[in-house]
Amino acid sequence: MQPKIEMLEEKKLIGQKLRMSLAHNKTGELWRSFMPRRGEIKNPAGPELFSVEVFGDPDYFRNFDPAREFEKWAAVAVADFDVVPEGMESLIVPAGLYAVFHYKGRPSEAQPTFQYIYGQWLPASGYLLDNRPHLAVMGAKYKGEDPESEEDLWIPVQKK
Repeated sequence: MQPKIEMLEEKKLIGQKLRMSLAHNKTGELWRSFMPRRGEIKNPAGPELFSVEVFGDPDYFRNFDPAREFEKWAAVAVADFDVVPEGMESLIVPAGLYAVFHYKGRPSEAQPTFQYIYGQWLPASGYLLDNRPHLAVMGAKYKGEDPESEEDLWIPVQKK
C-alpha cells in the first residue's frame, strides 16, 4: 500500500468535537450527535465528511499510550465561517504535505492499516510525521461498516 503525497491547501471545517482516547473511543457517539445536524451548516464546500484527529502533542506517537486523550472532530469543509451553528465549532486545518492512503473496508477493521502506516511505511519513507491534524475524508464511496466502504486517510508528513 503506497500513498500519494499531496499538498493540502488550508481547509476550513465546521463540526463537532469530543475529547477521547483510543482506549475510550467515542467516535460513534460523536458521529451520532453530528449527522442529524450536518444540514444546519449552510455553506458546505463539498459533499465530503471529515473525521479529524488533533493530537496536539508532537510526541503523541513517540510516547504512545492508548489512554492518552486527543480531540476528534466530525465535520464538513466550508467556504467561510460566517455562520457557525450553535453547538458547533470551527477548525482550520493548515496547509501542508500529506501522505494519502486509500482504505477499503470496514472502518472498525482499519487498525492493521494504521499499524502499517505508522509502524512500517513511515519509518521506511523519506518523511517524518508532522504535528498537524490527521484526516479521514469520506466521500461518495463511504458506506459506514460495509466491507465495500472506501475513504482516504490523510497523514501529515514533512520531508526528513
